[in-house]
Amino acid sequence: MADASVPSPGTPQEVLAGLGELTRRVRAAQRGAWFPLLLLGVLTLGGILAGRLTFEVKTVPCPAGDPAGGTGCTLISQGSPLYWTVGLAVAYAATAVFYVRRSRDRGVGTPVRPYILTGIVLVGLVAATQMWSLRHGMPNPGEPLDFWGLRLDADSGVTLFLEQLTGNATVVGLPLLVLAWVERSRVLLLLAAVYLAIELVPLRPGGWGIPATSPWSTVPHFAVPGVLLLLGALGSALAESTHRRAAS
Repeated sequence: MADASVPSPGTPQEVLAGLGELTRRVRAAQRGAWFPLLLLGVLTLGGILAGRLTFEVKTVPCPAGDPAGGTGCTLISQGSPLYWTVGLAVAYAATAVFYVRRSRDRGVGTPVRPYILTGIVLVGLVAATQMWSLRHGMPNPGEPLDFWGLRLDADSGVTLFLEQLTGNATVVGLPLLVLAWVERSRVLLLLAAVYLAIELVPLRPGGWGIPATSPWSTVPHFAVPGVLLLLGALGSALAESTHRRAAS
């Protein structure tokens, strides 16, 4: 009996090319970074309004030996830790819901859990750090800053760097690095690196010509990273739309 001929599935090169194309399509279908980037961008720009609404100027005793000791020193408080803690928690929860629904609709899941867990854990750690540092209220001028038992000079470069590090650099930038790894996106990795570089540059009072005594003094701190995140969301959404049209 003669052996029946079986159709060749193709050369190994063709099989590998097909697998590579399938992998690229699956990864493109898994990506949805535009949604968390949009939420984080809006939340960051909203920090400007939060700073404006919580702006407060107080007159407090000056440090010993200060020439202005007789008239008192000005203490400016601005911003709300509650705004960032609640806002980021809601953003990460909404992102989790978005990816779950997206996976059900497309039949292709995204392992987004590491991104969500990283974000929520870091938000909790930063919130605990801020609560500990401010448990006795805002330190008066000349008083050291309590950073988990370390008494730091509030005006030193190390303290300014730690303040930047325990802010949005940690609760937004580091989770974005995890999301770039989850989505295997070099573009998102680059965006996260640029975001971290912006957030870790200490801004001295009076940036952009806006004095520290202005209710809008947070504009230099939040405008650039907020716009960067929104531009990243726009680019991600456009790339996803282009891929959809090409695949259809």
